[in-house]
Amino acid sequence: MEVIEKQPENSLQEKLISLVDKISIASVQDKKNLIKKNDFLLLLQNKDLIFDYTRNKANQIRQENFSNKIYIRALIEISNYCKNACFYCGINCKNQNIQRYRLSSEQIMECCKTAYELGFRTFVLQGGEDIFFTDEIICKLIKSIKEKYPDCAITLSLGEKSKESYALYKQAGADRYLLREETANPEHYQKLHPKNMNHENRLECLRSLKNLGFQTGAGFMVGSPFQTLDDIAQDLCFIQSLKPEMVGIGPFIPHEQTEFAKFPSGDLNLTLFILSLIRIMFPKVLLPATTALSSINPEGRILGILSGANVVMPNVSPMEQRKNYALYNNKASVNEESAEGLILLQKQLDKINCKIDFSRGDYQQ
Repeated sequence: MEVIEKQPENSLQEKLISLVDKISIASVQDKKNLIKKNDFLLLLQNKDLIFDYTRNKANQIRQENFSNKIYIRALIEISNYCKNACFYCGINCKNQNIQRYRLSSEQIMECCKTAYELGFRTFVLQGGEDIFFTDEIICKLIKSIKEKYPDCAITLSLGEKSKESYALYKQAGADRYLLREETANPEHYQKLHPKNMNHENRLECLRSLKNLGFQTGAGFMVGSPFQTLDDIAQDLCFIQSLKPEMVGIGPFIPHEQTEFAKFPSGDLNLTLFILSLIRIMFPKVLLPATTALSSINPEGRILGILSGANVVMPNVSPMEQRKNYALYNNKASVNEESAEGLILLQKQLDKINCKIDFSRGDYQQ
């Protein structure tokens, strides 16, 4: 990690504020004006000095672009089978102490029906990299959903695929794709994943999705094992250059059946600070208050929104399967965060003068 010279607190705070003001979509359109890694690092190292300023600015930008609207997405966890052995993930293929499940096409369509009747107009199909779900099956599913619910958007989060596969999904009618890079540092990536997983392939997947015209989501865990502030600064530089339409940022939470079971969870305030930086960087970005935030703090979702987030993804998966899609310990959706809690969600949002927006909530230039 690079050492940054210590400055008097007042002058440092002024410099930090000017840096935060500089981080906006206007300043990153011209590549000559990209925020440098050292600047991100300085902000991260001194977040406590500008935490409130950054959060308030991000919240103001959210309100300017989205008023008091919070988009909701219906999350459908279609399978907890996965061919990968990511060291941080509870559904990795080496975990023998998990009840595996795979939703049928009929079950998925029933989840969509339930969600549609509740008012959702975006369905998020998320799952491990399950080889059962071939391109043919996925495309047939996309077409079935689009045929029955033509006014709805489909978001996929099914891991790394070939560019050809992504093109088929787009052609079938998928609108968005979520794929966190998890880290922009290849050395850090190898500490989180087995040797057969390739960092450059992950980044190439994101570039392919952008080139194919998907509303593309990137992102990373905050506080993952071996992560440094220097790594996070590099992550922010990568996201700045990728210009995704969606960004998923959430704290690392350990799962007891993984190699990282004994590692601590990511820091809540650091996660919120990064959410705010992302909102300031990209005023119109679709930014979820993630389930992981709610899992480490009962008020996590609300704190996320007050830090610039504008998307919530309640779980509409079959109740009996929710506990089995355990990416980490104490996942909130197994408890009160679910589609059935929309009334509760609106009551929470009322306290911060926000309201549920049931529209598709597409990214707007």
